Amino acid sequence: MPMRRSATSLVWQLGALVAVVVIVGGLLVWAQRRGAAAGPDEVDCSRYKCVALTFDDGPSPFTDRLLRVLAEGDAKATFFLIGNKVQADPDAARRIAEAGMEIGTHTWEHPNMTTIPVAAIAGQLARGKEAIAAATGRTPTLFRPAGGLSNDAVRAEAGRQGLAEILWDVIPFDWINDANLAATTYMLRTQIKPGSVVLLHATYSSTVDLVYQFLPVLTANGYHVVTVGHLLGSRAPGTSYGGRENGPPANAIADVDPALIPPLPATPSPKPAPNIPITDIPNQGAGGPPA
Repeated sequence: MPMRRSATSLVWQLGALVAVVVIVGGLLVWAQRRGAAAGPDEVDCSRYKCVALTFDDGPSPFTDRLLRVLAEGDAKATFFLIGNKVQADPDAARRIAEAGMEIGTHTWEHPNMTTIPVAAIAGQLARGKEAIAAATGRTPTLFRPAGGLSNDAVRAEAGRQGLAEILWDVIPFDWINDANLAATTYMLRTQIKPGSVVLLHATYSSTVDLVYQFLPVLTANGYHVVTVGHLLGSRAPGTSYGGRENGPPANAIADVDPALIPPLPATPSPKPAPNIPITDIPNQGAGGPPA
């Protein structure tokens, strides 16, 4: 009898151990799947593949469609808005904020911040920041200089105004390729890697087309599309992230079933939306598409 009880006890203990292993394994699988399926505001980018898409030069006539494309793709992004455009169309900036997107300032008028008078740097940063705060109720903590052109004086003033500089490591030249989506897509496919910050522009309808067709590719490759703030965390004022150079080629984005890529209507792409001309700085142009 004692031997029978011991054998029975051993079997029971082994059964309990197997049950614990099964439960723990199941919980781990559940946690993995839950983490992989987490939304762009919750995903842990230290464990899962994330990429930050950023859009310069807005608001534009294409803002609302871009917001719809991002929402349908369960994606969040960071918009670097030009202050005088926000002042001209505060409702568009408000819709960007209400969609849960992150907003940074792209200065007041989009000048070359390294060639304007040093005395004008503070106003370009402050007025851009104030226009966004007035339209959205949120004061930006991030900025991007036009063309990524910056220097110590710009970053020092940004620090005094509570702004961190965000550049990029992937630049697909959407403003050059415009409607040549194949070229822009190739740049994204071969440069994006986990943790990338991508430079795009909100002033091109073709860029919205690009995002519409490329989000399913990113999703199929396990990427989460998040804001810069979610990807990088809090940035200290006056610091700078990224550079004008492209990130090293990644070549890690696999082909997907063409059926996953939504088709585009066979209609001409609208002309790019120009930036508002600079009015108060001599020998400066606002950049962007020509009027």
